[in-house]
Amino acid sequence: MLKFHTNDTTLLATFEDFITTVFVMIDDLYRRYAPPEVAKRRHALDAKLSDSEIITVSLCGELAGIDSENAWYSFVKRNYQHLFPNLCSGSRFNRTRRALLQTTELLRQKLSSVFAASSGRFCIVDSFSLAVCKFGRARYCHTFRGLGADYGKCPSKKEMYFGYKVHAMVTLEGYVTAFEVTPASTDDREGLRDLVDGQSGLVVLGDKGYTGGALADDLSRQGIYLMALKRSNSRTDWPRHMRQLIFRLRRRVETVFSQLSGQLNAERVLARSFQGVCTRLANKILAYNLCMTLNNIFGEDYELARIKKFVF
Repeated sequence: MLKFHTNDTTLLATFEDFITTVFVMIDDLYRRYAPPEVAKRRHALDAKLSDSEIITVSLCGELAGIDSENAWYSFVKRNYQHLFPNLCSGSRFNRTRRALLQTTELLRQKLSSVFAASSGRFCIVDSFSLAVCKFGRARYCHTFRGLGADYGKCPSKKEMYFGYKVHAMVTLEGYVTAFEVTPASTDDREGLRDLVDGQSGLVVLGDKGYTGGALADDLSRQGIYLMALKRSNSRTDWPRHMRQLIFRLRRRVETVFSQLSGQLNAERVLARSFQGVCTRLANKILAYNLCMTLNNIFGEDYELARIKKFVF
């Protein structure tokens, strides 16, 4: 298993060094955790690009800020072909990338456990909007209409939109531990139920969208303690110091969403299928967690909002 030691680790000097480091980590995780039906599928060994290389190129493209798949692939072909001498065609690269969606998500889960990315049992839950088109063009958008997209309201932006909603759980350190894409009209509480399905022993912090005695009771029977801010008309409320604590800790998830949106363009949809939307989002979140992990490995105490400072 890949190990880092404080006596022989050095800072990455170039983006090429970063690509190499990402490949080593992804390839190591892939060889250890990739399902046999994926790693040993038909013609997998005859492919020009390995699955690890395809995932690596995808992650580095997200961090480079080039949101167009074709533009990033052309950039790699012109500037980094010495790292990937057997590049396949762009269409095959994109098809394989989408086919590796489940594997990419599995590697994200294993990344946190292998490198001890988070500690403790506290986490924060929230959601953000994922509009697939401008609201004025929603009635003419037929690409996603039969794929679960519908109308929803974004309270933070105070606007209606057409598309999906992304529910996510984040640790106090800032790592994304789980996420789910649902129709835009889905209640946040239903998203939380899916995120914690099969888990126990967690303390979940949430905003006013997660209030409700039924939800808290259901999660309590599952071994999960929900601490959500109360609405203004609620008959019961947390003590003042508890409200301040929850409010302060919840800022972390807002910072994470701001990074995903501002630095990794998570709210920008260029895909033309639901699988494409999920693939791009899975790669962006894995790339984000990877930067957090590398900063932790190399002992760089950068501000949370500067995940790319280590790379560039």
